[in-house]
Order: sequence, then C-alpha cells, then structure tokens
Amino acid sequence: MSGPLDSAHVVTKLPARDLDRARAFYRDRLGLEPVEERVGGLRYVCGTTEFHIFRSSGAASGESTQIGFEVDDLDRVVARLRERGVRFESFDIAGFGGEDGIVTAPDNYPSKGGGERGAFFRDSEGNLLAIGQATP
Repeated sequence: MSGPLDSAHVVTKLPARDLDRARAFYRDRLGLEPVEERVGGLRYVCGTTEFHIFRSSGAASGESTQIGFEVDDLDRVVARLRERGVRFESFDIAGFGGEDGIVTAPDNYPSKGGGERGAFFRDSEGNLLAIGQATP
C-alpha cells in the first residue's frame, strides 16, 4: 500500500540564530557552500540529498542527531574535519563501544550493513550532526 508521501523529496531543516555564523561554519569547517539563498535561508546539496539552514529565534535542541552524513571512509573524513577545526563530541552510550570520539554500534539497518561507526559534532548553532559509515 502506498501513502501520499511515498515519492516526496525529503529535506532536513536546521535552525540558526545567526545565519552568517552558520554559513561560515559550514564553509570553513565542512567545506560546503550553499547552492541557493533566500532571505533568511541557505540551501545546501550533498549528493542527491539536500538540507536547509534557516534563520530562527529558537534554539536547536542539540539533544539528538538532527542530520547525518553517510560516508565511505569515516576515519578519513573525521581526520579531515579535525584539521578544519571540527571538535567531536564524546558520548558514553550503553551498549556502544567508542574510542577517540568514534562510536561503534553493533547493529544497523540490514540493507546498510551489519553495524555502524559514527562520530558526532555540533555546528555553530548547536545543531547535533553525525557522520556514519556502515560496517559489514
């Protein structure tokens, strides 16, 4: 049975109190440039997906992952981001192993692999972002 949103294009929206500060973070730390702008908003494209950063007077909760980037070589990406000044969070999550800011999850969605390794960091606005790599 199909639903009314089965073929919808899904877009992540991240709040920013300071859009210029957010733009600088995504450019300088992550190497991303917006592909489009509007008053109060920036549109970014990564592969076949996209996310938007919008000016907001509210604060990001930062309590859970708000966006995740799936990569093929987590160690390489983490090293490159550290060189660019990204500071990774350390989490002590029951049932997950971890070392040097990288968490290992023993289970993953079956179509994506047997497990996952991931690292978490916050953007300039407090949004919690993740980088993940499926493991066999």
